[in-house]
Amino acid sequence: MHLYLEVDVPLSEHEQRLLEQIERALVDDDPKFASTVRTGDRRQKARRKLQLGAVLVVVGLAVVVGGVALPNVIVGVLGFLVAFGGAVLGVLNYKAATGVVPTDSGSGPGRPAGGGRGGSSSAKPRRQPLKGRLEERFRRRYDQ
Repeated sequence: MHLYLEVDVPLSEHEQRLLEQIERALVDDDPKFASTVRTGDRRQKARRKLQLGAVLVVVGLAVVVGGVALPNVIVGVLGFLVAFGGAVLGVLNYKAATGVVPTDSGSGPGRPAGGGRGGSSSAKPRRQPLKGRLEERFRRRYDQ
């Protein structure tokens, strides 16, 4: 089992200038990609959407109870739709918000068609680190 620790290391002034030059070159070369990369932490945005979904579920359930208390079907249906929308928003953003890595049971590059488990049913599939996957993808493109 590998543990990866994130450590913040301050950059020197020279490294900061180099990083700024690289960023400017990236913006000049591919502005669409640069804006996509610069948008911020996706996990934080997903957490906000997850929290909004939870609030919508609570508000929707309160509206459903209000619709039952007042014999008004339309208010109850609207409350259900709000609660359902909040639940959908939460479910769609759960993986990104919590950082859960989906298990890859299908065959992929570097993995046999049988899932790569080789008979031991208790073994968990190991994912290659992001750096390794990116390097492998780059090599494949470069070789073509």
